[in-house]
Amino acid sequence: MVAGCELRPQGARWLGAGVPETLIPSDTEDIEPAFHLLSRAAWGPWPGDVEHVRSVGPDAWIASQLRPDKLDDSACLAMSRRFESVVAPVGEAWEYRQAVLTEELARHTFLRALTSKRQLQEVMVGFWSDHFNIQMAKGDCVYAKPSDDREVIRRHALGSFRDLLRASALSPAMLVYLDGVENKRGVPNENYARELLELHTLGVDGGYSQADVMEAARCLTGWRVRGLEEWRRGRVEFHPDRHDDGVKMVLGSVIAGRGAAEIDDLIDVVAAHPSTARFLATKLCRWFIADDPPAAAIAVVADTFTTSEGDVPATLRAVFSTPEFWASAGGKLKRPFRFVVSSMRGLGGLTDGGPEVLDWLGRMGQAPFQHPTPDGYPFEARPWLGTLLWRWSFARQIDDLAHIPWQDFDLDAHGLFRHLVGRRGTASERAVLVGDLAAVAPLILSSPAFQRH
Repeated sequence: MVAGCELRPQGARWLGAGVPETLIPSDTEDIEPAFHLLSRAAWGPWPGDVEHVRSVGPDAWIASQLRPDKLDDSACLAMSRRFESVVAPVGEAWEYRQAVLTEELARHTFLRALTSKRQLQEVMVGFWSDHFNIQMAKGDCVYAKPSDDREVIRRHALGSFRDLLRASALSPAMLVYLDGVENKRGVPNENYARELLELHTLGVDGGYSQADVMEAARCLTGWRVRGLEEWRRGRVEFHPDRHDDGVKMVLGSVIAGRGAAEIDDLIDVVAAHPSTARFLATKLCRWFIADDPPAAAIAVVADTFTTSEGDVPATLRAVFSTPEFWASAGGKLKRPFRFVVSSMRGLGGLTDGGPEVLDWLGRMGQAPFQHPTPDGYPFEARPWLGTLLWRWSFARQIDDLAHIPWQDFDLDAHGLFRHLVGRRGTASERAVLVGDLAAVAPLILSSPAFQRH
């Protein structure tokens, strides 16, 4: 199999040569900070990445990742263009079969996570895709989700939360998924308004009421998406005759008589609400630090979110500046997507991301864009504990699923463990690491240590 992005220098030896022993933690229980950073702020280290972070320092690496436009990712961008349905305008999506749309977007997502040099951006694409979850299988979402991924999630993943929220609210895919297209004067549909407050901004305990939900729904009346039989299909447009222009009171703010601009007024109110800062800070800390994140870290991140007016890069810098982030190494269970991607990244595996790879994600329960409810795939460990048997089976077959250049690893079995886990093995772990790399790798990928990050 051949991947769309060639990351491996020809003839290069990646590991084991010229690495000062003093740079490797001597305590078998300590995960190296550079490895930890790449395990959370990337989809796992690619061979050579840990050495690179050591050489430039974590702060410089984070700064470069927060400016993805300055990183040369031309090979991956070229790979993206091979998936025609992913880059096609939304109105042209109906020209493709649904199976093609579903498979190509999933392959594109997987390969970008696997091979992109813009790893923090890809990690945040994963975060926001769950935060603004859209199941492709619902109605015309299958035709609109590729443009949502491109124009909403990816475009704003490292930008302004307020801009991301507005783009999502007017995304054809979101308007279909949460029934915004059915929302009109006199018969408001509260589905999107409820999720806007509960899942996208304030959180379920954020202080809103049922009256706020209904008033928000009234603010959002009048938007629709041109359908299959219409000219410029997939286009979002505002119909004044379907909009409720009366007085609304949302979270103590009056919104009235503004027509299409009422969506901006509503977005301004909810994006700036103190509960939104705390809800998003908590969720980011759950994603990057722990399932039950420390209150001190949440407070720092929420304060930065507020003072920066929802600037995502500033908020992420706050996450990575907390001592709680650096103290949390190895404390989170990998979800299936991260497990599969980090397995291949750790081994420098190249693949085309075809059905034989994507099927494993489905078996483990995390097929891209297939979660049926608006809350997205769960972050916490408990729902994923039942996937371990599938993980072990995947690990045994990884050499058949990707091209692994074993000849480029200048390591023994113990060195491969350290490379994949970020620390030396314990005595019991080292005792079973016997054999060549191809034989030992599945054992390491199946180990309890590799299931965590």
